[in-house]
Amino acid sequence: MILTEKIRIRAFFIVFAIIALIPGCKYYSFTGASIPPQLETISVQFFENRAPIVNPSLSQELTDALKDRFQARTPLRLTNDLGDADFEGAITDYRTQPVSVQADERANLERLTISVRVTYTNTADPDLNFEASFSRHEDYDARQGLTAVESDLVRKIIDQLTEDIFNRAFVNW
Repeated sequence: MILTEKIRIRAFFIVFAIIALIPGCKYYSFTGASIPPQLETISVQFFENRAPIVNPSLSQELTDALKDRFQARTPLRLTNDLGDADFEGAITDYRTQPVSVQADERANLERLTISVRVTYTNTADPDLNFEASFSRHEDYDARQGLTAVESDLVRKIIDQLTEDIFNRAFVNW
């Protein structure tokens, strides 16, 4: 009985010590992000919409979603100036196309695709800089029409795109 109590007390102190040390660690987080200690600030430039079809709110939604993701998942401070880590880019494609066609040659399933081009600059480690395209899509019932489901689909696709960009920059996938 005394032995198990000693083990519990030791386990408690070990767990407590680990938890106490984690906030001081700027290089790794529970999100899987690797943030070099030299990075203190982050900036996200406005993502212009250069797609042939323009959703008028998409640029602002994507830019804000990136800022929100980085603030929520990194210890970096968001700045309006150029940050130690900087993201810039453009929306390059916004399209819908049929995925599945019925016997009467009408689409019953359509796909909304959004593509973005991102340039990432890391002042602490220029080897991590990249320029890459990211593309995601969501399918929807063609009978509903895009306007009925567009805002929900855009929100889902932006969430996937921001996750992909975050992973490429900070998780090194």
